[in-house]
Amino acid sequence: MEIVMFWWKKAVIYHIYPRSFQDSDDDGVGDLKGVRDRLDYLVWLGVDAIWLSPFYSSPMKDLGYDVSDYCAVDPLFGSMECFDALLIEAHARELRVILDFVPNHTSSLHPWFLSSRRSRDDPKREWYIWRDPAPGGGPPNNWVSHFGGSGWTFDEETQQYYYHAFLEEQPDLNWRNPEVRAAMRDVLRFWLKRGVDGFRIDVASHLVKDAAFRDNPPNPHYDGRGPDIQRLTQTYSSDQPEVQEIIAGLRQIADEFEGDRLLIGELYLPVDRLVRYYGEGLRGLHLPFNFQLLDARWAADDICRLIDKYEAALPEGAWPNWVLSNHDRPRIAARVGEAQARIAAMLILTLRGTPTLYYGDEIGLGRVPVPSDRIRDTWALRESGPDVGRDPSRTPMQWDEGPFAGFSDREPWLPLSPDHTKRNVSVMREDKSSILLLVRELLDYRRKHAALEQGAWRPLGSAGDVLAYERAFGGERIAILLNFSDTPRRVDGLGLETKRIALSTHADRRSEATREVVDIRPNEGLILESS
Repeated sequence: MEIVMFWWKKAVIYHIYPRSFQDSDDDGVGDLKGVRDRLDYLVWLGVDAIWLSPFYSSPMKDLGYDVSDYCAVDPLFGSMECFDALLIEAHARELRVILDFVPNHTSSLHPWFLSSRRSRDDPKREWYIWRDPAPGGGPPNNWVSHFGGSGWTFDEETQQYYYHAFLEEQPDLNWRNPEVRAAMRDVLRFWLKRGVDGFRIDVASHLVKDAAFRDNPPNPHYDGRGPDIQRLTQTYSSDQPEVQEIIAGLRQIADEFEGDRLLIGELYLPVDRLVRYYGEGLRGLHLPFNFQLLDARWAADDICRLIDKYEAALPEGAWPNWVLSNHDRPRIAARVGEAQARIAAMLILTLRGTPTLYYGDEIGLGRVPVPSDRIRDTWALRESGPDVGRDPSRTPMQWDEGPFAGFSDREPWLPLSPDHTKRNVSVMREDKSSILLLVRELLDYRRKHAALEQGAWRPLGSAGDVLAYERAFGGERIAILLNFSDTPRRVDGLGLETKRIALSTHADRRSEATREVVDIRPNEGLILESS
């Protein structure tokens, strides 16, 4: 089957959390002009598209994921003129722009919800999910908010509960209502007409809930130590069959516009359920986000099995994708350590499919300590525990050695890393052994080799702590060897013909010839090509 190479299949997507990328007006918070000011850096780095977390009008209860106007820019981030200028200048540099679309819920201050809660007879009452109390009183069912506690809030004025999968200030829309679907499709058209190249759909699997509102069953694996949401399985509050129809409808909107507009979906699902979101006849999401690496045991054999299972599960013609970090989960360097973060970079940029890089991963940012008096994440303020709190993964990008790392001229909204005077773009651009230059080199190498951009993936096996695989296209064959351990390893018996080292994560050994036996140093990754 011939592969049609749309732009997003060859692209590397760079995820920007606008609050933390660059502050242009010295209020300590990043903004759209700040992103525009750093576009040349992104071109230098070598990415192809930027995905922006929400910058819409919002009361900021959930830092922008509580939207009060989908078609306006919050003054914190600038203005619509600022966005238009960013879009124009990004396109002038051949950078695509992807927006975050938040269709599951609005802010409780959105005019739609203010109208909905006015009375049971309001025309927009059915735009949200309202239910009577349970027969004995209390919430209609046992559904839990992702931020802890019941997912239902009682409205004294109308004597009903409304459902919110997240904060009570984020009421869920009723996507079974045709008027809601039409209104949200118009939101997509608004931004597509302005020229955006696609959308990442927030919590895509949540859009439809069980029509009978049945209780979610207990999670048999919950040990009482995780966040409250883990007490129950989300059997009836998420991933319902009707979601596929909604996704197909959103795809139709994207397909109305020229330029191969992209739809990505946020889906924390097992592989067998994840791949359904490509849709019947691949008319669903172009890229259902593959988060398997976020929770994987960082070991060669486990990663090899994970890749193999994912590749086998993909529908015919479906395009894979990979994610290592995002704004909701601990960064890759925080999970695997600084040395293995280099292995992770080589892994994600040499696997088959579209990779998404998270800002700051290219300089090896890990978990930045956030003192209790500086916590901004509402979830962390409501719950506590080792897996709760997203602030450490949302700290400012570090650009130079200045007192505020070049992010701002005043104290940023979240702390910098303790080593920010060394861990920053300015210093690392001059260090030939830095992870920044490794990522840049990997991006450049990927762009120059069709085997990496579009070739087949074939496992060569996981020999002990080494993951080995091959990428091939036409006559080009490239082998990748990744040592997941901190001890030297020798690899043989993989059927490798005479090759030379094209890249090492250690920034040396270039052009060194190899044969059947390859010695790999601790925490080293190698790209081998025919000599």
